[in-house]
Amino acid sequence: MFKAEKEQQAVAGPLTQMGVFDHEQVVFCNDNATGLKSIIAIHNTTLGPALGGTRMWAYANEGEALTDVLRLSRGMTYKAAVAGLNLGGGKAVIIGDSRKDKSEALMRRFGKFVDSLGGKYITAEDVGIGTRDMEYVRMETKHVTGIPPALGGSGDPSPVTAFGVYMGMKAAAKERWGNDSLSGKKVVVQGVGNVGSHLVDHLVKEGAKVSICDIFEYRIALVTKKHSSVEVVDGNKLFDLDMDIYAPCALGATVNDESLSKLKASVICGAANNQLADEKLHGRIVMEKGIIYAPDFVVNAGGLINVYSEVAGFGTDYAMKLAENIYGTTASIFAMSKLENIPTYAAANKTAENRIAAVAAIRTKR
Repeated sequence: MFKAEKEQQAVAGPLTQMGVFDHEQVVFCNDNATGLKSIIAIHNTTLGPALGGTRMWAYANEGEALTDVLRLSRGMTYKAAVAGLNLGGGKAVIIGDSRKDKSEALMRRFGKFVDSLGGKYITAEDVGIGTRDMEYVRMETKHVTGIPPALGGSGDPSPVTAFGVYMGMKAAAKERWGNDSLSGKKVVVQGVGNVGSHLVDHLVKEGAKVSICDIFEYRIALVTKKHSSVEVVDGNKLFDLDMDIYAPCALGATVNDESLSKLKASVICGAANNQLADEKLHGRIVMEKGIIYAPDFVVNAGGLINVYSEVAGFGTDYAMKLAENIYGTTASIFAMSKLENIPTYAAANKTAENRIAAVAAIRTKR
């Protein structure tokens, strides 16, 4: 074997394990002048252009960022497919601290990279990115959504995301307890940023007993000022708590070996992406423990629905109606899981894959 071939295999091995070659395109974006270091991952465009938000996070290294964007973009493909949207899956990450590393120049330079993809990827908000940032991106590309209403956009998608999670949680409650009322249920919301705080609004209104935690004290202060009944808990002792529903609304992989050995919840339903640290392993363990897991990409599709409505020219009211359908979609996932004796994540994946395959078959027919 030639030296070059050995070097190629040495590189390809880790990349294959990460899932790079499951994607249609992965773009590494670097600009020394602005300090931009970003990765755009396009997973699948069978159903339409890849739409997915841009996340800015202080990743420990580039490998961690790559792993995150690959998982997130794949999740967007499945999310769009299950929600019945004519979109593919993509995602972008910017490496850096969103509180101090962002600038107009950096966001506009990122917009130029997005524009270079010619509409194959449409970006939007995610963790660490706001509507103002999307305004800067929009100065360099039309392939952006989630812009402020004043500019003709749908604005912040988090209220629709939270409503969809709330609908999924009610469907999970019906599956677990025979009715979908959340009144009196002990719900622990991990992460009360834009989505988590809106979810708390719905839960408190329905009479749930809500506990919250967050790594940022100001977020906790905002929620407790609005809702005096909400209890603040120590995030480090979260899984020691007695709860009915665990709602992860921050970063992913919190359902793992350690948490599952302690978790007392009957339902897992939240807004975070990639909640299962190992989809196959922990999805099966959750099922064996009798915990009702509402797959994250099914219940948190409201944000995608919101920005899709913007792209398609629909209004916010229509987006909320589509988000309400998450209740029925989640219930159908539970039904398939029981019928085929497979974990709920597998039922959701199968639903998405079936739709993608069906559309692909139609497109190949002459």
